[in-house]
Amino acid sequence: MEGMLTIELARRLSDAGLRWEPVSGDRFVVPVSGMEDDVFVISEITVDVHHFTTGDVIGFNGTTEWALDSVEQDKVVWLPREDQLRELLGDSFVALEPLEGGYAVSARGRHGAVERHADIDAERAYARALIARLEAASAEGEQSA
Repeated sequence: MEGMLTIELARRLSDAGLRWEPVSGDRFVVPVSGMEDDVFVISEITVDVHHFTTGDVIGFNGTTEWALDSVEQDKVVWLPREDQLRELLGDSFVALEPLEGGYAVSARGRHGAVERHADIDAERAYARALIARLEAASAEGEQSA
């Protein structure tokens, strides 16, 4: 998955508290043996979300060549895109800068200090900045409880 968010970073985002409301254009993987490298995109044409009282299910419509009909949303891993990650950072986002061999995202931490998060591509750098923000918010919530 060169040039794309890794499953590990996507899981860290989820573990840090990022919640996913699937929409058209979202990417995800089904983390089972042999499918980890297959990236799916939600589209009303072939893959969409069905809402049931028991939970959301991602349906594979029109994919007759596949044995996979649908999969529960909590069984897949969302791979947020760069634009989604930047939007989720909101007002805390300060800058994106190219580095030799990658990118750095600068974002304001919970108390206003600017923190830099670097990785091999912009998407991954945004993810690291968002993970730091979510983890700081979670830690702050635990301290005040």
